[in-house]
Amino acid sequence: MLNPLPADRLMPIKAAVSLTRLNRPIGIFLLLWPTLWALWICSAGWPGFHLFFVFTIGTILARSAGCVINDLADKNFDPHVKRTRLRPLATNAISVNNAFFILVCLLVPCLFLVLTLNTSTVILSFGALAIMSAYPFMKRYTHFPQAILGIAFSWGIPMAFSAGGGSLDATMWLLLVANWAWVIAYDTQYAMVDKDDDIKLGLKSTAIIFGKFSRLIIGVLQFFCLGILTILGTSHDFGMVYQIAILGAGLFFLYQHFLLSKATRENYFAAFLNNHWVGFFLFLGICGNFL
Repeated sequence: MLNPLPADRLMPIKAAVSLTRLNRPIGIFLLLWPTLWALWICSAGWPGFHLFFVFTIGTILARSAGCVINDLADKNFDPHVKRTRLRPLATNAISVNNAFFILVCLLVPCLFLVLTLNTSTVILSFGALAIMSAYPFMKRYTHFPQAILGIAFSWGIPMAFSAGGGSLDATMWLLLVANWAWVIAYDTQYAMVDKDDDIKLGLKSTAIIFGKFSRLIIGVLQFFCLGILTILGTSHDFGMVYQIAILGAGLFFLYQHFLLSKATRENYFAAFLNNHWVGFFLFLGICGNFL
């Protein structure tokens, strides 16, 4: 019988998992669902095992790499923010050098995966890396880092269309704009959790600049997102299943506003987490349309 590893031997593993946020997969889902929307739409259904595997595994690796980049950029801020003060770099549970090593270990397989795709998708992947690297620094300079994250979390859409052999046409742009608005909405919810700490540290976010109008603007962005997705569905004659998915997403948004009305950190975070179900429900609607 194998003896379990002692607790001190597990600490580096736990620190690495925490650094990459593999123990908190919400970011993977929020990045993955729109990418899968795009794959299914440009392929008119199942995109094939190769594309599904590359984009699913690539999303997991890319999101994990983004978390490492984010924590490296914020290592001097995180100890002063309630939600992030126990992150590995903030507590010195992992060194900066080891964090860079983990980052390389994530980016190398990402490169190998993307090299199995066509040239245009490979070129687009370097844009993804540039935006992912720039995003963590945006809250130092602009009140709209969420808009930059919206681009980063929408980049899988043109990559999916490119890899799937589709052109970057109006359908792709409608999907990208809808997702961009949705990302700004849910990341504003996320930023509302840290708003007080960010103000003390002199950092910027949409939650700060929107202020008392945050809930209203989130609602407008969500309505805009669903409106664009409805236009996309109508233009492609998507059926009843897709329409039900749009309605379901709207109901999830209403539930999020109920949570936001409680005005606590816990409820802001719960509203943010609920967006996983929005993405999943819309994915089911798109899949159901092609059955």
